[in-house]
Amino acid sequence: MISTTMPAQKTYGQIRLAVRDIVDGAALWPLWGKLGWNDILQRYRRSLLGPLWLTASMAIMVVALGMLYSQILKIALHDFMPFLCVGLLVWGLISAALTEAGALFTGAESYIKQVRLPYSAYVYRFIWGKIIIFAHNFVIYFGVLIYFKIWPGSTALWAIPGFLLLTLNGALASLYLGIVSARFRDIPQIVASVTQIVFFLTPIMWKPELLRENTALLTFNPFYHLCEVVRAPLLGQLPSVDNYVAVALITAVNFLLAAAFFVRFRARISYWV
Repeated sequence: MISTTMPAQKTYGQIRLAVRDIVDGAALWPLWGKLGWNDILQRYRRSLLGPLWLTASMAIMVVALGMLYSQILKIALHDFMPFLCVGLLVWGLISAALTEAGALFTGAESYIKQVRLPYSAYVYRFIWGKIIIFAHNFVIYFGVLIYFKIWPGSTALWAIPGFLLLTLNGALASLYLGIVSARFRDIPQIVASVTQIVFFLTPIMWKPELLRENTALLTFNPFYHLCEVVRAPLLGQLPSVDNYVAVALITAVNFLLAAAFFVRFRARISYWV
């Protein structure tokens, strides 16, 4: 009787501490909000444009790649440029969340070892910084709309729940990737390599119609669905039911992985960093 109840009590205690960590971290929003903004300012400290360099570099990339690939793929510029613009904006958020998640806890080593804060606060800080960068770059989207004289209408509002789902998955993935990377320092390099490959497999610089009957490459690509629930509404189109079903499944998997890793290894993070 004792041998069966003790592990159950220990597991329940770990779950309770993990939930308390998430709640306490959210309550510290003034702290991680300022830290997230400060991370961006420090990156561009003493530069002339500051964080606006993010927007300038993204705008140059959108224009250059849009003009080049519209010619290579034989697609009208007014049709391809908005598609490419939104795709790069969304992919920038996905890519940054994955490739930089490895330093989520190891990069905050000094804080973790000197200040007692909920570990979730570092996740909030991390994803908040990515949202700020996305908001900076989102100005380019309005510039493309104005230049090509297109307007998605009220359909664009569907991008809001899509963006919330995207950021939620980014936070969940960064949590368990951050934990695993704190234990195994080769993980960030593996994730960066895989992310680079997935970029070319995902319709960001090419349109899904080019695959014709090979739709399986899209159906089983989770990044396509995550991108589409935000991109399609911003282009005046509704995402398909398959997109939302796939994103729901992806969110469930990410939630289970994040919960399992956070509950099981939360107490070891300070020893691993």
